[in-house]
This record gives sequence, structure tokens and C-alpha cells, in this order.
Amino acid sequence: MKHISFLSMLFILAFSLNAQQTRPVYAGLSNEEHLSFIGMMIPDLIQRFGPPAAVAVERGVEVWQDDVVFQYSGADFYIYKDRVWQVKLTSTHGISNGDRKAVVLLTFGNRAVDFGDYTLVPIGGRNWPLTLRVNFNNVNNTELVSAIFIYRPDY
Repeated sequence: MKHISFLSMLFILAFSLNAQQTRPVYAGLSNEEHLSFIGMMIPDLIQRFGPPAAVAVERGVEVWQDDVVFQYSGADFYIYKDRVWQVKLTSTHGISNGDRKAVVLLTFGNRAVDFGDYTLVPIGGRNWPLTLRVNFNNVNNTELVSAIFIYRPDY
């Protein structure tokens, strides 16, 4: 009987740890806090979210555009030198991956600039310019959000 109880507790613990790992690292933070990711230094990023689940390199069109990417659950942080210049999120500002393009356009109204397969929304009120980019994939003749980025367009 003790073995069954121990195995049950082990299963519950493993399930709860797995659920925590799939929850975005930024869950529960405000949109303003999402914007504050841009400009974070690497030690601040690690102190806030812990070590990344993975580190990758993303090749740019030009050599100087190559990025180191710290990958966390629900967020990828793109590093230039010692700071985050871009973050890829699964959800922010009332939109999420899988939402329809019409939802994005309604959410941002006339601030959104539609380029067909992506939409840009300039974000002001910061020490540097920020842009929200929402990419779309056409699935069964429905344009759905496939990626959400917040970035510094001056980088």
C-alpha cells in the first residue's frame, strides 16, 4: 500500500512540475512589464527568469544580424551584445498565437499598419522606439497569429 501511495505522490509531483514548465515565464505580468523586457541586461534576465531552457543562434540576412536567443517557456529573448533587443511572446496586449487577424486589427485599431502577412504597431512613451509585430499564417483560408514580437526597430 505504501508503494501505491508513494507512486501516486510521485506522479502528482511530476505532473505539477510539467505544468509549471509549460506555463509562460512571463505569465501574470502586465503589458507594460512585457515592454520592459527590451533593454534588459543578460544578468537581469537570468536573475528574473532563471537559466534558459535552451540557447540558440538565429541567422540574420547579414552577418551582423545574427542573434543569440535565450529560449524560455512561452518567450524567446534575442540578445545583441549584452542586452535584449527583441522578445518573441506567445501572448501579449490582448492577443495570442492562434488568434484571427481580424482580432488583432480590432484590438489595435488605427494604430495597426497591415502589411498582409504581418502587422506592425508602433509603441510610444519609452526611452527608445518599440514596435509590436504580429505575423500571420494562412490556415484553411483563415489568417491566424503565428508569432508575436516586441522589438527595438532602431537595432
